[in-house]
Amino acid sequence: MVKNIPNKYTQKMLLQTIEEAFRGTFDFFYLPIDFKNKCNVGYAFINMIEPRHILPLVERFDNRRWEKFNSEKVCQISYARIQGRAALISHFQNSSLMHEDKRCRPVLFVTDGPARAP
Repeated sequence: MVKNIPNKYTQKMLLQTIEEAFRGTFDFFYLPIDFKNKCNVGYAFINMIEPRHILPLVERFDNRRWEKFNSEKVCQISYARIQGRAALISHFQNSSLMHEDKRCRPVLFVTDGPARAP
């Protein structure tokens, strides 16, 4: 779980930031949005494919200030209550957010097989 995200970060912006160093190492990403205010709620869920990918993510982001928007917020990385891609999918698949804007839904990444992104 990524915490203390500045509210102006969009899903696309946060994904770009994470993918700069971690593309191909995670298979689930979700930045909850407050639809009334049209901004994120300050935290995101990310599922790393392998446990060995967690430490580099922590080293890169944990206890560091966000680079965009001159924010005072300091990122925190922690374990979420729900763990694993299958559990995250199960948790969110019947959520009302699935009826909202497609750009605000959880993102799944293909990590193996012929459809895998390079």
